[in-house]
This record gives sequence, structure tokens and C-alpha cells, in this order.
Amino acid sequence: MTHHDLVSRDAQRSAGNPNAIASRSGRAPLRVAANLMVVVLLLMLVCADTAQAHFLFVRLRPPAEGGRYAEVYFSDVADAGDPRFIDKIAHTTLWLQTKPGSFELLTVHKTPDRLRALVPSTGTAAVIGECTYGVLGGPKRTPFLLRHYPKAVAGKADEIALLQRKPEIPFEIQIREGEGQLEFIALRNGKPIPNAQFISVAADLKNDKFAANADGKATWKPATPGYYAVYTNQTLKEAGVHQGQKYEEIREFTTVGFAWPLESKGADSKAVNLFQEAIATRAAWADFPGFSADVKASVDGRAWKGSVTISAKGDVDLSADDEVATPWVKEQLESMVMHRLARPQGKPPIVRFADDDVDHPLGRLLIFEGGSFASSYRVKDRQIMVVNRSMGKLNMTITVMENDRNADKKILPRSYTVQYWNSLNGNLQRTEAIQNRWTRLGSWDLPTQLTVVTSSTAGQGVKTMTLSQHRLLKGARD
Repeated sequence: MTHHDLVSRDAQRSAGNPNAIASRSGRAPLRVAANLMVVVLLLMLVCADTAQAHFLFVRLRPPAEGGRYAEVYFSDVADAGDPRFIDKIAHTTLWLQTKPGSFELLTVHKTPDRLRALVPSTGTAAVIGECTYGVLGGPKRTPFLLRHYPKAVAGKADEIALLQRKPEIPFEIQIREGEGQLEFIALRNGKPIPNAQFISVAADLKNDKFAANADGKATWKPATPGYYAVYTNQTLKEAGVHQGQKYEEIREFTTVGFAWPLESKGADSKAVNLFQEAIATRAAWADFPGFSADVKASVDGRAWKGSVTISAKGDVDLSADDEVATPWVKEQLESMVMHRLARPQGKPPIVRFADDDVDHPLGRLLIFEGGSFASSYRVKDRQIMVVNRSMGKLNMTITVMENDRNADKKILPRSYTVQYWNSLNGNLQRTEAIQNRWTRLGSWDLPTQLTVVTSSTAGQGVKTMTLSQHRLLKGARD
């Protein structure tokens, strides 16, 4: 299935299911928020170690390239995690909760500046982590053991409210929504902490301070939509030894990250316009008469030769048959026809911006509601540059490398890649590199060449198809 297949199919499904509900890159808003957190933490932590100025937090990303990930950052800057300390936090443990009280240990991968863990592409989820950083301190300063308990939630508000604390985590923030505001409870070993002090941090670095009552409950409402973190800390007067280093107290920080509102529904008009503009730039066969052509193909060294007739309705008829080559040739031609045939405009798709990252090299990330798959897209310069799709056991990403413009200044695909990941463990299963070439005949751009190079653990395969001697069917208009 190709890039344009997925776009067209999603647009149709969204238009037919307007009430459907679906669930950045190094410049995440929460990492911007980390800057202000650091300012506060510097007032709390007195230590010569540079790590005192860093903060550990986790964020549940929207479905994007390769699926949906929880990312853990340890940094004092706005742009990304600090690579100098990635080895110090690489042992961070993460658990996923999608059903109340059921926790799944996540596989955590270390990248140059952050940790990543694959999570389900759809549905309500909470990820909580534990990282014992180590003993910090210096001359004439109290040595202390530093611990972080980062947490993030995403999904439906009523389902988030049902999620439970993890018994093994001693310090955690619970979050609930009610009557248009949020309720926070800091728990120490499962018991509410009376009068706990909270600090919220927004993407624009503005923060609020609020406190719990005697029962441990605090309420707060974000002023504007966006991504936020709320955190609190405690100092425990407990001495001990950690990895051969003595400490006199334990300093712990816990945070919860979330988007406000907790549950996003409906379309964003600006996102819809961006998506529709990209759809409108694609070359389409208007008043298509059909055509015939001679075809040669090579499918992993297996030669095929014949002719094809494609009707005005898009039906594909091949003259020759081969149990291996013919199905592939027909599938590819049907896919090309599906991309190019002009279709009447339906209802506007239900899409919205997935995050606030306007500088991603491949464009704004859009979340698509509707259909049976979790989909997201990146749009840049009025072109759809990325299609992300969750398909049960597989997560697929199509990335456009280069497009052509036809005589009408419309977009034709020239080269793109397709990656398939295992949705359970995130392992890359195979990659396809695809090239298209076109020729202009009358008012229509017709395919002349397709090359698909597939790489996987089984090796590399090459499939090619060449069309020549194109002939428009009777009734065609030049």
C-alpha cells in the first residue's frame, strides 16, 4: 500500500465517521518547560555536581514515525536531553498501565540524548518510571541520594481517572479531571501528603504554584490548551549507602506530564486547511479516458512481459499471467490508478495538530480521526511528506524524499521510503525504497517506471516495472 492510498482512504473514512475519536522530535514543549523547572530546582539542590541542575521527566508522544513512544529526558536546556548524562539515566525503569492496576515493564532504548520506549498507538495510557541517579554532594555540603519518579498520562479523562498507583513506587502524583479543572494528589507509599506543594510548568515557561489541603488534594486548571508538567519534591532524613557512597538524606522528585485538555476531540480548522491544501496539490486524472501500454517487469530476477489496459473507471487488465510477477504488477498498477483518479470532494477530514513543533524538518504533525487505524501525517510546503499508520502487528511510516511537479504545477511522487516496524517490540522488519517516473500524454501524467528495493533480514530484493508505447483509449481529449 502506498503513500497516496493511505491519504485517500483516511480522508474517506474520516468523512464517513465524523464522531470517531482517535488518540515531537527534540523540541518538545515539555522540554521547553524543563528550563523553568531547572531554575526552581537550583534553589532546592545545593551541590557541585552538574546533575543538580537537571530534571528527569517522561512524555507520551503522539503516534508518529515508527509508532507511539514514551520519551525520557534529563536536561537543563530547552532543545533536547543532555547527552553528557545519558549513561547515568540509562538504567531508568519504565512501566506502562493501560488497564487499571495492570503494569507492563517496558523495554527502554538509549539514544544519544534520550530514552525511548514503545507504547500502544491508541488508547488511554500512563507511563511511570524510577531512576535512582546516585549520591551527590561536595565539600561542606550534605551528601544526598537523588531519586526521580517521572510519570505521564494521555487519553480519555474518565479512563485516566481509573488508573491506579504502582505499589512499588513510593512517591507519585495522581491526576483526575472534574468540573473543568484538575485534581492532584501527591502520594507517599499510597497515602496522600497533606499540604503538598505543587508547581506547574507550561510550554511557554510560565508556572503556577498551588498547594494541597489537609486531605492532600489540590485543584488547578491550566489557563490555555497545551502540554504541562506538575511536580513536587520531598527530602527524607534517611542515611545510608548507595554503591559504596554514603549519604545523609534522600531527595526525591516526582512529576506528571499531560496535555490540556486531557482528551482532544474534533477538528482544528487550521490543521484541516493545511491538510486539504496538501491534498489539492496532488496531480489527479480528471476526465480520465483510460490508456493502454506495453509493460516489462522484473520481480527479484523473474522476467515478465505483456501489455495493460486501464479503463476510464480504473480497472486494470493484463495480457499475460505469471504466478509471481503478475500479482505484483497488477497490485502496483491498481495502486497508481487509485492515487491518480480524481474523486469528488467529501466532508472535510477530522484532523488536528498533534503538537506545537513548527520547525520539524518534515513538517507539522497532524493527527487524523476516523478509520480503523491510528494515523498521523506531516505536512510541509503544501505537500504531505510523511504518512504514519498503525496496522495491528505493524507500524508503518512513508517518508517522501522527492516529488516532481507536472505541467500544471501539481505534485507527482518521485521517490519515497516505507518502513515497517513490529508494533510489539519496535524492531524494524523491512524497508522499501521506491522510485516513480511519469510521462505527459494529453492532459494526463501516466506512469513509465516503478522501482522498489526491499531490504530486510532476509536480504535485498529488487522489483521493477517499465511502461512504454502509451495509447489513450478512444474518446480521449488532448
